[in-house]
Amino acid sequence: MKKLVMAGTVLVLAAALAGCGQKPQAAPEGEQQPAQVTEPNVSQGSGQNNTQVEEPNLQTLQVELYFTDDDLMELTKVQREIRFEQNEDKYAEAFKQLQVSENGLFSLWEKAILNKVTFTDGELHIDIGLPDEARLGSGGEVLAIDSLKATMFQFDEVRSLELTVGGEQVESLMGHVELDHPMTR
Repeated sequence: MKKLVMAGTVLVLAAALAGCGQKPQAAPEGEQQPAQVTEPNVSQGSGQNNTQVEEPNLQTLQVELYFTDDDLMELTKVQREIRFEQNEDKYAEAFKQLQVSENGLFSLWEKAILNKVTFTDGELHIDIGLPDEARLGSGGEVLAIDSLKATMFQFDEVRSLELTVGGEQVESLMGHVELDHPMTR
């Protein structure tokens, strides 16, 4: 009897400790994040009732993004096309695409909030908000950082990457992996 109680206690303890490595739960089926809508510039002709919509001159670029499987075992490369107005905008667009899952793959940055992206003299600075539901276990944190580095370092001009949370340098993104400030190639 004592052996069964001891074995049961060990199993419960092991299950509780294994919870640290689990990925966050998916949102309920009906719940989706609202899409960001950008209003196009509208100008009216002189005295005419019709309106003209001016399309901004958008550049397109094929980028490589990195996602993981549901078991958080490895990164998988996916190619997507991003559209951006100014060259500096491509980094934010690439990050936003990292937040959109692919069929059968899991986005490691889906619930992170992108606050600001700047690029100066080879250093890309990304500032994010990280709500509790965006935090992953240790394996997920390693994959998330590797995913971000692989995505951003594909741009030849990016020599270093500074990742901050709420405008502050943090020792660890999610409490498991130490961050370098800045991260380099």
